[in-house]
Order: sequence, then C-alpha cells, then structure tokens
Amino acid sequence: MLKVILSGGGTAGHVNPAIAIYEIIAKKHPDARFLYVGTPNGIEKNLIEREGIKFVPLEIAGFQRKINLNNIKRNAIATKYFIESGHKAKAILEDFQPDIVIGTGGYACEPIVHKAAAMGIKTVIHEQNAFPGVTTKILAKKADKIMLTVERAKDYIKEADKCVVTGLPVRHGFVDRLPKKEAKKALGLPEDQLCILSTGGSLGAGRINETVSDLIAWYCKNNIQVSHIHSYGKNGRGSFVASLTTNGVNLSEHPNFIVKEYIDNMSTCMEAADLIISRCGAGALTEIEAVGCGSILVPSPIVAENHQFYNGKVLSDAGAAIMFEQKDLTSELLIQTVSDLIHDPKRLEELSRNAAGLYIKDTPDRVGSVIEEVLNA
Repeated sequence: MLKVILSGGGTAGHVNPAIAIYEIIAKKHPDARFLYVGTPNGIEKNLIEREGIKFVPLEIAGFQRKINLNNIKRNAIATKYFIESGHKAKAILEDFQPDIVIGTGGYACEPIVHKAAAMGIKTVIHEQNAFPGVTTKILAKKADKIMLTVERAKDYIKEADKCVVTGLPVRHGFVDRLPKKEAKKALGLPEDQLCILSTGGSLGAGRINETVSDLIAWYCKNNIQVSHIHSYGKNGRGSFVASLTTNGVNLSEHPNFIVKEYIDNMSTCMEAADLIISRCGAGALTEIEAVGCGSILVPSPIVAENHQFYNGKVLSDAGAAIMFEQKDLTSELLIQTVSDLIHDPKRLEELSRNAAGLYIKDTPDRVGSVIEEVLNA
C-alpha cells in the first residue's frame, strides 16, 4: 500500500496544489494512505480536514526580515520552533513510514521534507511561482524532483537538472468546463452581453475595490451595457457597497451586476467572464489560463519577494494580459483600459487566445509521471 505525506501551508496558494496532487495520486492508487503535515493554526488545517485527509500538526513559523522589537520576539519563537521541528518531523516520519513526501511550499513544509530527505525517504516539491520562494531554494538541494508551474522558474534554481515543468493542478471545476453562454445563463446574466469579473482574493484588495467601484459607476453614468461580477473580500465588507451608493449606483436596479464578499462558484464565474481583473497569485493565473480569458492584472506589492509581479509578467510578456503595478493603478487608468477593450473586441480575443495558449492541459499526467518516476527509481 502506497503511503504519502503531503505538506505545504501559509496560504491557500500552497495548500490547494497539495489537495490537487492528493486527488491525482488517489485516482491512480485508490488504496493509498495519506497524511498531511502543517502548522496547527494555519489555513491548511481547515482546508485539509474539509477534504477528509488526516492532518498532523507541526509547529513552525516564518522568520521576519524587518527588524523591530515585535519581530525580534517573533523570530525568537520561530527559532525555538525550528530547533524542535527536526525531532518532531522525525517522529512523524518514523510513525507513518511514508514511501514519498511531497512539499508544495511555504515554511510549513520545510522541516518534514528536509528530514525525509535526510532519512533517505523519496521527496518531491512543487513550486507555484515564476520566482521560486526561499523554501523551494532550500529544499531543491535535497529533493529528488522539483515540479514547476512555469519554465521561467528554472532560471532561479541551481538544480535545474531536477526540474520538470508540470504546470499547476487546478480544481475540478476548471477541468470540466461550461461553455461561456451556459455559464452566463447559470448566473442569470445576459448570454450575449460582455461580462467582466473582478476580484482581489478572499481578503480583498483595497485599490482594486476602489477603482472597480468607479468603473461600475462609469458603466451606469454612460449607459455601458456590460455584466460585472465583483468579489470585494473580507476587507471590503461594509465599505464597497457603500462606495457604490456614494457613486450613485443602486445595485437593486442592476441585475447584471453581481457583487459579493466571496465567490463560492468561481469556476462558473470565470467561465462566464470575457475579461478578468485580478491579483497575480499562481493559482488565479493558472485558472485564467484554463478558461482562456484575457485579463488586467494588478500584482500585490506586499507579497514576499515580489512573487506576484513575476507571475503576472509571464502572462503580460506572452500578450495574454495587461499588467499594472498597484502604485500606477488609478480609476481613470482602469476605466480607460476597460473602455479600450470593450471597443476593441479583436484585442480582447487576442489576449484570451494567448492566455489559453499558456495553459498546460496535461498537468495531472505530468504530475503523476514525476511521482511515479521517483517512486520507481
């Protein structure tokens, strides 16, 4: 019986690929046993237990690079966890006795993957971003194979001979797609009307919320016939709808506007969209490629090592997206860009076609092949 340990955490961007890899392995090995190792208070615990995967906590914390009194205390705690993590990881490995350990990034996966490699257990890691994170660079020295989302990431990893470009596994909804008109119909939107989707992620993005509010007001003031779906996120709760009201927009008068804190049917919304306004998380961009949709991208300026900028640059360099750094994004710029695309459907079609061309359709097969290769080596 195959036994697999998965690990990754800190953000959903590290956990969702692990869940996708779990599904890929489980499909080929229905009797496989799985264990997930992550931090007890991180986002990974809830996401993993929701999938019915056994979760084992391993206390670990990231080191803060900015030096101040609070961060000195946090780094002292992180040092304590780090010193203890090797012994605890060894105990987990000896108890479960996995055939392979797979890490999907974030500091949460470093101790278990590192200790597994030291004990001679086969290891694989997956890097989601175009610019690899610190954890990947550390683990690349010991891992048997390194799976990458994009080719460009090889430029930043010394162990390029271990790298295999697999793409990023996406959720089931993006595999079995609805035709665009059917997706619009499912959402109650006009089937022949241009649809724009905007989101700043589950927490929301202040600048995106501000500029999108003005964009929606622009539609109304100028009688622009479009559908718009917007997720304002946790940070926009109580402020985004109020800003629309201030801008003279009464949502009850516009059934073609869908405004929610969180979108729980994202695959359908993305399939319905003709244009997407988004941050540049690796998962979001892969989903944009999967549905083949042109996009306006605004990388988060506060993500470690500016990962989102490098992710977005892959699409913008390929003519699949228009990217603006947050410091440059204004309501006027967003409105003008959207207006240009509305009036230039060929340009929008080109962006969408180029996005679809970036998508690696056989990612599950590639991921499965890497894992089987390592297991059989």
